[in-house]
Amino acid sequence: MPIPDFVTDLRRHVGTELLWLSGVSAVVFDDADRVLLGRRSDTGRWAVISGILDPGEQPALAALREIAEETGVSARVEALTSVRTGAAVTYPNGDRAQYLDLTFWCRHTGGEARVADDESLEVGWFAVDALPEPLADSTGQRLADTLAFRADPSAGPAFER
Repeated sequence: MPIPDFVTDLRRHVGTELLWLSGVSAVVFDDADRVLLGRRSDTGRWAVISGILDPGEQPALAALREIAEETGVSARVEALTSVRTGAAVTYPNGDRAQYLDLTFWCRHTGGEARVADDESLEVGWFAVDALPEPLADSTGQRLADTLAFRADPSAGPAFER
């Protein structure tokens, strides 16, 4: 997985210490109400499209950028569906990070889903009742949050209390 330049620069100063980073996830639906997933090259698990925000980048625009970079698909953001903090992770090289994730419900507007970078082994559209395995743990929660928001937008985005 490519590491953003700003993270590489930070790592020169802090080594493998825990970094608090902001990320975005995109739960993208097409007109047939299928969800776009990519099979991650780092874990082999299927996941919603996600990535790290660049400094100063607007989160919704970052979600659209990640979708295009990873899958070749264009989309529009419909709503923010959840704000959650994930567990701290330790990468094989010893780097530690923890992410604040902003999940967006997005709607496909164009482009054919394809592997567009080295972050995915495969990409595809799946019915929510026929998701591929193995599925990333966080993907189930992000999808559930988005489906709950779509069912009742007046409840607002999900977050941990």
